[in-house]
Amino acid sequence: MPLMLPLPRWIPALLAATLMMAAGCAQLPTNVERPVSSALASAAGTPFAALVQQRHDADKARFDSGFVLLDGPQAAYGSRLALVEGAQKTLDLQYYAIHADASTRRLMMAVREAAARGVRVRILIDDLHSTGRDALVLRLAYDKNIEVRLFNPLAGARGSSLARLFNSIDDASRIQQRMHNKLFLADNVLGVTGGRNLGDAYFGIGKSGNFVDIDVLAAGPVVQDLSRSFDSYWNNERAYPVQSLVTREELDAIRDKARAERDRQPSAETSAPAPTNESQRARVWDEKPLDLQTTALVWAPAVMLVDKPGKIAAPADEAAGAPGLVFTQPADAPRANGNNRRQTAFADAADTAAGGETLVEGLLQLIGQAQRDLLIISPYFVPGPDMKQAFASARARGVRVRVLTNSLASNDAPIAHVGYARHREALLQLGVELYEMRSEQAGISSAFGSSGAAVTGESRAMLHSKVLVMDGRLLVVGSMNLDLRSQLQNTEVALLIGSTALSRTATGVIETTLREGAWHVELVDGRLIWRAPQGSDLKDTTIEPDASIGLKLMLKLLGPLAPDSML
Repeated sequence: MPLMLPLPRWIPALLAATLMMAAGCAQLPTNVERPVSSALASAAGTPFAALVQQRHDADKARFDSGFVLLDGPQAAYGSRLALVEGAQKTLDLQYYAIHADASTRRLMMAVREAAARGVRVRILIDDLHSTGRDALVLRLAYDKNIEVRLFNPLAGARGSSLARLFNSIDDASRIQQRMHNKLFLADNVLGVTGGRNLGDAYFGIGKSGNFVDIDVLAAGPVVQDLSRSFDSYWNNERAYPVQSLVTREELDAIRDKARAERDRQPSAETSAPAPTNESQRARVWDEKPLDLQTTALVWAPAVMLVDKPGKIAAPADEAAGAPGLVFTQPADAPRANGNNRRQTAFADAADTAAGGETLVEGLLQLIGQAQRDLLIISPYFVPGPDMKQAFASARARGVRVRVLTNSLASNDAPIAHVGYARHREALLQLGVELYEMRSEQAGISSAFGSSGAAVTGESRAMLHSKVLVMDGRLLVVGSMNLDLRSQLQNTEVALLIGSTALSRTATGVIETTLREGAWHVELVDGRLIWRAPQGSDLKDTTIEPDASIGLKLMLKLLGPLAPDSML
């Protein structure tokens, strides 16, 4: 497997190391106009609002917000397409990365159609990946009713990511702090959040690999909280309108270059082997919108947890050391619905999670309340001192702790695996149960639900879900990893939901993957052993499974140069 090192996880270290060797020349624009806008003052009066109210009344729901766990790429894509096609007033999209490929092209065509019928569209993207072909989405900024802003931008032309990074080398501490949030909101009534960015690899049709992910579709008042979060980022001084950074002519040139490169290569449609049956076609692609009329909602108390945009401080804030505090829907809201023990327990958990200075720190405080079981998925798992202490305390209370993360072979950022591997033996000695995702497996199509495949053909599976299930009653789904980057540098968003039903569903899906789709890592007589997944034809091993010798050697050489905080 070739070494793949995404820019966010290794370029900052390179920039820091070469800071004295070069100086940035390009500068960000000043005195930028940022017209303030906000979500709908009222969510009432739209078909989506009527639908949610109708479903709420029909279900005789005790709680006002409803949720659907989206456990496969088709459901994840179909839900977003349904939100775009059904929106009547507003669409707000906030993403770390939007890639220019087939799935995004279909989705953005629908966004343009929504704008043409009068829907106000706001798209906020972290600026790191908006170069080359991936800059093409920025052309939407020049369409009527569509605004696009870039968060925490890098200076310089968009032809080369590396050139832009070196242009910003004298500002390395800022550019390694990224907006990692993921939101897809329609009419301030329905929204999707979770781990997925927008792109083929996140929806099961990537050519070389696909991400296994989990999202949640939310309905009702909690979406208004997500919208307020979006507004706080959209109106922040770190958000730059596209027009202040790149002209339409520059974007047209990028488009023409991309078209020329495409014309020189064989068409993916003609070069790829055709699906042989209907089930394969379904796995390759299903662009039907999710039927929101028949999708069952689970009504439950919930709060939004999100890092304030000030976690990535603007120049005026840096001197004052402005913290990146977590804010949330008032944690006493569930208590207003009744005084039973279950509601009070959720309100206490929400208060605890809201007490951290960052989202991840809030989750670590929440872990401190665990009584029986913690089930965690973190694709990039680099535990700092606070995390290890939280796990140690949980184990001392008798809490079972299981963590699913990427194996070296399944990790799309192998350098991040170094930070995890450093702590692996210590975690096992604490009694933490560790599982590592298999990269290539016949049974991965059933992992994380039967609603869609995680891989197509020979492509490899890469874990990307960010989930925590606590004591079978609390579920957290969001954009955060349990690593120092999410804890201290990137901004993140998540939903904390108090639902035994959703927790049970998530637990069942995850436990199936632990048994059938992951290596179980154990420490036996001081030696690591990877136990093969059940039902596979693999054997237990004492070396990192599925990874090439070249990859292992590369990481052995690079590992000592990369501190945990950079991974």
